[in-house]
Amino acid sequence: MLTRQFAMFLLVGGLAAAVNFGSRIALGTVLNYVPSIVVAFCLGMVTAFVLNRALVFKSASNAIHHQAAWFVAINGLAMIQTVLVSLVLARWVLPGLVIEQYAETIAHGIGVAVPVVTSYFGHKYLSFSTK
Repeated sequence: MLTRQFAMFLLVGGLAAAVNFGSRIALGTVLNYVPSIVVAFCLGMVTAFVLNRALVFKSASNAIHHQAAWFVAINGLAMIQTVLVSLVLARWVLPGLVIEQYAETIAHGIGVAVPVVTSYFGHKYLSFSTK
């Protein structure tokens, strides 16, 4: 069952993903692929933290420095997932399927989507806990 909180998390995550994805494309004009993914991920993460705190997990009772620390840790793991999935898809899977045009963009889009569920539970129970 899709809860209101998870729906809002998806909405906020979608906006943060758009920031991440769009900035990766723009940054790709001046940075190599992996550095552009990392910088874009950080921009998306800041967007996600601010919006999740304000709109999704409003009842969190833990201190903001704990929220930020857990948020960064969980997103660090998500970034590793994103980079690994993006690289595997862009370098091997998509070319193996003879998809070469926009392979990095397609791979990054899929890579951004992969950690959604694990991130939600990590943020719900660790970043923005109500205990």
